Amino acid sequence: MSVTAQTIQTASDENTPNLTAIKSRMKATWEDGDYARFATYMQPGAIKILEDWKIPASSQLLDIGCGTGQTAIPAALSGAHVTGIDIAANLIDHARERALFDDVDVRFDVGDAADLPYDDAQFDAIISLIGAIFAPQYQHVADELARVCKPGGRLHMANWTPEGFAGCMFRCVARYTSPPAGIVSPALWGVEEVIHERLGNNFTDFELERKFYPLWAYPFDTSELVEYFRQHFGPVKRAFDSINVTQQRSLRAEMKDICTAHNIATDGSTEIRSEYLNVSVRRKK
Repeated sequence: MSVTAQTIQTASDENTPNLTAIKSRMKATWEDGDYARFATYMQPGAIKILEDWKIPASSQLLDIGCGTGQTAIPAALSGAHVTGIDIAANLIDHARERALFDDVDVRFDVGDAADLPYDDAQFDAIISLIGAIFAPQYQHVADELARVCKPGGRLHMANWTPEGFAGCMFRCVARYTSPPAGIVSPALWGVEEVIHERLGNNFTDFELERKFYPLWAYPFDTSELVEYFRQHFGPVKRAFDSINVTQQRSLRAEMKDICTAHNIATDGSTEIRSEYLNVSVRRKK
């Protein structure tokens, strides 16, 4: 897939969105459903990706879009000094409870990836596992990633690709609930050319590799998985809640087809094969 900077800019500037309303809607979307429960089946894969990033022990680490602490808490247990931030207040509350239960010291903040409440060059390493990609104002986000990262520090991201399972889901849901004018697909963060365009001014040593999300399995079939998404995953729950019964039936069928097409299990359960772009870059000195 080739996406030029001009294409991205045109898509973003076609209309001037009401960012306050958009961010309020996004916050409400991620606070809907039960993401803590939804993320349970993705936790093993999150830990594997974190381990592959090889964050040095004792690093000052920022986890952007930290959700309920799927990567922040394991990183802290491995010796990093971790701060996690997410736009959804209820997810941060859950993350704090998990940290208390695990007896680990992690700072969790409610905040916006495009306006981080941290000092310049505060962190040795920054991570974002399927998190920062959902924030609007993508270039503001990219610039904030650079601002709070120490010179020579590393940024690691796992970003869904347009061609993978999640990218297909994004397009499917968007056909029923159009995104606000001027907001581009989060899956563009999974395009190599776009990563260079957004991060190239401030980062170097680009290591980009397409991989499949590890260990993403459910003990039920694809029909049940669609219902699981509908009940617990905020963006999908909101989509179903906003359309009529006929549209719901059609959306459910399309989602099942996507799940089936990306299911590699053969025993009646579901194991999703979902492509992401693994991003590792170094902050310029």
